[in-house]
Amino acid sequence: MPTQDHWITTPVTGNLLRGALEAERTERGLLPHRLPARARAQCADPQLAMAEAQPSGVRLVFRTRATAVELDTLPTKRVYPGAPPRPDGVYDLLVNGRPAGRGSVAGGDTVTVDMTTWTAERQPGPVGTLRFTGLPDGVKDIEIWLPHNETTELVALRTDAPVEPAPDPDRRVWLHHGSSISHGSDAASPTTTWPALAASLGGVELINLGLGGGALLDPFTARTLRDTPADLISVKIGINLVNTDLMRLRAFTSAVHGFLDTIREGHPTTPLLVVSPLLCPIHEDTPGPSLPDLGSLSTGQLRFRAAGDPAEVAAGKLTLGVIRDELARIVAQRAADDPHLHHLDGRELYGEADSAELPLPDELHPDAATHRRIGERFAELAFAPGGVFGTA
Repeated sequence: MPTQDHWITTPVTGNLLRGALEAERTERGLLPHRLPARARAQCADPQLAMAEAQPSGVRLVFRTRATAVELDTLPTKRVYPGAPPRPDGVYDLLVNGRPAGRGSVAGGDTVTVDMTTWTAERQPGPVGTLRFTGLPDGVKDIEIWLPHNETTELVALRTDAPVEPAPDPDRRVWLHHGSSISHGSDAASPTTTWPALAASLGGVELINLGLGGGALLDPFTARTLRDTPADLISVKIGINLVNTDLMRLRAFTSAVHGFLDTIREGHPTTPLLVVSPLLCPIHEDTPGPSLPDLGSLSTGQLRFRAAGDPAEVAAGKLTLGVIRDELARIVAQRAADDPHLHHLDGRELYGEADSAELPLPDELHPDAATHRRIGERFAELAFAPGGVFGTA
């Protein structure tokens, strides 16, 4: 290990980050954001504020000869009384694009969330240190993927050799938006969320706007997608609209058209893939909202249940089946004038046979093995030659 005199401290600045749309300088460090300030100012939803500040797909990238790296961070841990403790967030280390280590940071602030009232109380905590040693000598590109499910302020970067920004990769940029499944809920680590896996297999640079609980066709999200440079765009629409019981079919149809219209203002000919919901048995034919089954806490696994009434579908309530049918119809209608617009039925990524083999542990979110399957399937369908994102 280097002695204190041999460490070189490099300021953590936005030019070392990839996958973030903005970086906020706080009193304690640099906080990556996945929505810009203008978008954040237009929504008072604490769930969305939490989700966009969790750095799914965000990585610290630099070039160096260093064989030892330390990163001081201030994580935010979330505690749900009565639920099993959440594990510390995971950091993945890549050296020249290959997995080379994994770690976590203890300490940090703690936010305790009451699931009966959804109120939260914050308790400040200490900065922690992530450490990787024994790295190969020689010039190399280092990527440290930040925890996909843990707000992380970057405080200090130390190495035993100088650091410089890595050159921009000569790869296409894939901009993806979706729900907590795209965010990475219950994936094993930040490089094994299904979008990260698909991006790696597809050889593209990922910007992940998967927002847990926040894929709600918000105009500010559409404007963010519109204004973000990208070569490929996908939007996964549906499950959060059922979870929240936010709108009826009449509003849904109009909102989808408006969302796509806004994206097309900034990306008129970019390949744009609309992905309908994965299979989710509790909501295939039963509307939302989705509510936590607090009785399941005694088993050590929080589960969710569908609390809507199927009889209300006739009055416009949304189920996943209704949403899939309407998305297919909307895309077919628009594709007549937009040859770069495409549709993918989410059940091609996770369907009946997958559900029988790999059921959703909490009724809503895939586990680590299922994230891998979804990522591999998406890469096969979208990035392979002949796919909508494929290259000749």
